[in-house]
Amino acid sequence: MAMTPSLSKHAAKPAPRYTSYPTAPHFTDAVGDAAYRGFLRNLDPAEPISLYLHVPFCRELCWYCGCNMKLAKRDAPIAAYVQDLLAELRLLTEALPGRFALSHLAWGGGTPTALTPDDMERAMDAVRDGFDIAPGAELSIESDPRTLTDEMTRRLGKLGFTRASFGVQEFHPDVQAAINRIQPPGMVRKAVNGLRSNGVEAINFDLIYGLPKQSVESLLRTIDLCDDMRPDRLALFGYAHVPWMAKKQRMIDEADLPSGPERVAQAAAAAERLIGYGYEAIGLDHFALAHDPLTAAAREGRLRRNFQGYTTDTARTLLGLGSTAIGRTPSGHVQNLAETGAWAREIADGRLPIARGHAFEGEDLLRADVIEALMCRGEADLAELGRRHGAPERWAEDAVASLKRLAEEGFVALEPDHVALTEPGRPLMRLVAAAFDAYRETGAARHSVAV
Repeated sequence: MAMTPSLSKHAAKPAPRYTSYPTAPHFTDAVGDAAYRGFLRNLDPAEPISLYLHVPFCRELCWYCGCNMKLAKRDAPIAAYVQDLLAELRLLTEALPGRFALSHLAWGGGTPTALTPDDMERAMDAVRDGFDIAPGAELSIESDPRTLTDEMTRRLGKLGFTRASFGVQEFHPDVQAAINRIQPPGMVRKAVNGLRSNGVEAINFDLIYGLPKQSVESLLRTIDLCDDMRPDRLALFGYAHVPWMAKKQRMIDEADLPSGPERVAQAAAAAERLIGYGYEAIGLDHFALAHDPLTAAAREGRLRRNFQGYTTDTARTLLGLGSTAIGRTPSGHVQNLAETGAWAREIADGRLPIARGHAFEGEDLLRADVIEALMCRGEADLAELGRRHGAPERWAEDAVASLKRLAEEGFVALEPDHVALTEPGRPLMRLVAAAFDAYRETGAARHSVAV
């Protein structure tokens, strides 16, 4: 990815990450408990679904984090949350029209491994009481190596988890100090080796570029250290500095943040180093080894994108549990209440704790498919997708016309019914996808820069 003034200019433009369409800022309170129950009644028990369980608690505070999380130094608040989570699980299974199989299960946060091992086992037992785990299902969990205990490591293996993710971000001590996440390479290596020795063999790392005090050299050194541990997948995200949303980011000195061109240079150098180590570039920001299922899905055109990012999951329904959790059904999106007290009170009153959502209408599903195709494959056959959804010919004429400038600059190849990112244009994937977003100009949502 060569730095040019044109690329640098476009890279600084804001765009959604498109883990859903419409994106969460465009959900409304028109969708609540009653609407969600209607979405659930329409599900077919013969189709497998996915389940996401959200834990908003962390044992340590990271200043870069944009997630809605709570700092918990004691076990009691987390234990109380688990009881409410299991109560929500019971409400959810009672609202479903039958017993479903799970093709994917994921714990995210926050830090799910902030639970005690006994509470984690209790929760997984409850999941198995309510659902069937399909053969070959992926069971994944996010973890923090700073607080992962040996007992939790053993318990995760016993419970059948197949994949674990770690937020490595950066190993340089100055960068770690600037984001308040101190985790030496040896600490991460111990956690990785412990999980693999207990049967949790697939390992993901998250890396971030654009962090305070970060440089191309520090990021490349981090990748060298990561390769010694040989994770199966790595995600390379651009730091989203959104202090108006994430107040903890106000602890970061903006003067320490790299410039736009420096961010692009970091992303390019990191991608080149990862590919040199044998990782294949997947989608916008993922890299995986040849044996990883994500690599096969990308090669075969089966790559998908949901609220957890790139995935091999083909289920049309993803049910979310826990405060702030987002779910998707063929009828629409829902998001739970964010404040844990309000979330728990709704559950205690027998209501599914939905804060807002979106019922699909009009061209929503068509545009969602186009955006997913661009984000996963870098191209979209507008005519074929339009026919699939019963749209008129040249339905996307205005969107295609809005990409003319990017085409003239060599970032996208345009035909009346086909859009494809060029290799120089791949970093601008989110901007190209945004051309097909009918909601983007409405509301007051603010997004991070494209690169």
